[in-house]
Amino acid sequence: MSERAQVSSLDALEAFRSHLIVYVSKARPALEEVSADVLRTRSWLETEQRTYWESQVRRRRKEMDAAQEALFGARISNLRKESAAEQMAFHRARRAVDEAEEKLRLLKRWNREFESRVQPLLKQTDKLHTLLSNDMAKAVASLTETVNILAAYADIKPPSVLEPNPTSTTPPEDSAAPNGSQNVPPTGGIQS
Repeated sequence: MSERAQVSSLDALEAFRSHLIVYVSKARPALEEVSADVLRTRSWLETEQRTYWESQVRRRRKEMDAAQEALFGARISNLRKESAAEQMAFHRARRAVDEAEEKLRLLKRWNREFESRVQPLLKQTDKLHTLLSNDMAKAVASLTETVNILAAYADIKPPSVLEPNPTSTTPPEDSAAPNGSQNVPPTGGIQS
């Protein structure tokens, strides 16, 4: 019989525990970064992009109004006919205004839909973040305790192999026969 308990997977448990710690230490910041990206995107849509496209619509309308005034001014005056360049400038300005207004409409639609599309996904990442923060921390602690208990258990010798007390003067029970003769195991039935 062996001199210690047979616990052979202690190293595997310790390796799993260390891999779990590495996983949690990498996954938690990744989830926090995802949450921060969602907040930045929401802010970008609600403030930066909205402000940008609203100002683009105003600026492009002013340019279109100026091109339209030049076109109408040329039509009204009897001195000359409007030029092709003035017509092209007005149509280019009109297309630019249409483009900016379309982008602003899309932006407003994205703002309305952002919450409904992102919120279910954010709930899942929040659940995973909670799992990583709470449950995985408990799992690491439990694995540490389990490894320590098993390591202590592996160091204990089985009771059948315990050494006799060296201060005791009585011989071990199985070394002397009850009648004082040596206890010899039978060898096949014939004794001499």
